[in-house]
Amino acid sequence: MDINQFAVYQLKNIPENREIRFRPYHMLQEKNIQVRSRDYEQAYLGRMQPKDTPEIIRNRFEKQLPRTFKGHSISVSDVLVLNKEGVVTSYYVEKTGFTVIVGFIRNGSSGALVSFDTTNFHIEGKEGSWLAFDSMIIDGKQFFLMEHEKHGKAAAWTVVDEGGKLIVDNVQDGFNETVLQQIRDYLNPPQMVTESERQKPQLENWQKYMENGEYLRSSEIDEEQNYNMIDGRRNNMPVKGKNGRPSVLAKLRRKQAEIAKRSGKPVPQMGVTEDMERRRK
Repeated sequence: MDINQFAVYQLKNIPENREIRFRPYHMLQEKNIQVRSRDYEQAYLGRMQPKDTPEIIRNRFEKQLPRTFKGHSISVSDVLVLNKEGVVTSYYVEKTGFTVIVGFIRNGSSGALVSFDTTNFHIEGKEGSWLAFDSMIIDGKQFFLMEHEKHGKAAAWTVVDEGGKLIVDNVQDGFNETVLQQIRDYLNPPQMVTESERQKPQLENWQKYMENGEYLRSSEIDEEQNYNMIDGRRNNMPVKGKNGRPSVLAKLRRKQAEIAKRSGKPVPQMGVTEDMERRRK
């Protein structure tokens, strides 16, 4: 199912299902009968509303069934499957309320190593053997809560994916919000920032570049020590003449820059001064 949808499953109307149709869940447990999706057919599939819960959906359907609903009114032994933000949960409909059941909806991956029938499973980096007793589907992937076969509840649980890879260790309280967040972090790891990306100019400088027409124009105004402050290079020292001393023209440009800066007027550009010099020659 797509994210934030729900489905209603009802038992197939076949002789094999007579013993379990309209029976409460505890009665099935007493007879060791497992609730399996292959015994059901989908009666309805629709989008969830923001505040939908199994109880709200049930009440809405009791008032009026959608036109595309294919079965009978929601009754005991039906299963509601809610997929909210990638987390799939199955609810067995009771006379009053619901019972959460596990393993009803599975990916059906032929390459899966872990299932509810898995026993004596060895997890890399963990001692002993493990068995699966609960599962959760998140973003279309199934994860299993594993219990130590020897120590049982006395040992912390672990969460593995279908391939048996350890995803969350030292689980104390099942698929709580902390564990779910760790699984989501595993599915969507944070993006690593490369060294070259860290060295990129800040957005401020790019904005100044777009506004002023020359890269680093704004930062150079406060940092340069000579006349050619707006040339794309930071803190340039005065250009010396052929005899190793600053030229008269260099002194003139520096003086013009100082006067302009004190008076708040635009600083003369190199191109303008050089053009005047060429005209004199």
